[in-house]
Amino acid sequence: MTRADDAILEFLQNEGNEPLNATPAVIQANISYQISHVRSRLRKLDKAGLVEYYNEDRGIYQISENGKKYLHGTIDSEELEIEDSS
Repeated sequence: MTRADDAILEFLQNEGNEPLNATPAVIQANISYQISHVRSRLRKLDKAGLVEYYNEDRGIYQISENGKKYLHGTIDSEELEIEDSS
């Protein structure tokens, strides 16, 4: 897991409010990473089951139940199969 992964998941979780559904561009506009890196990390997070498509045709992602568990510490990053490099 990378800092970008955590930033993406935390943005989508929207702690204290309803979780967000967002495109890579919306996520990028709200965190400090370039769009190409956000897209790359979203693909890896999707493969690891931490995010999922809310609407695949429109490229809108949402945090998955496993993504929520990861942020709450009930899933350890070492249990996940995710690459650190983009």
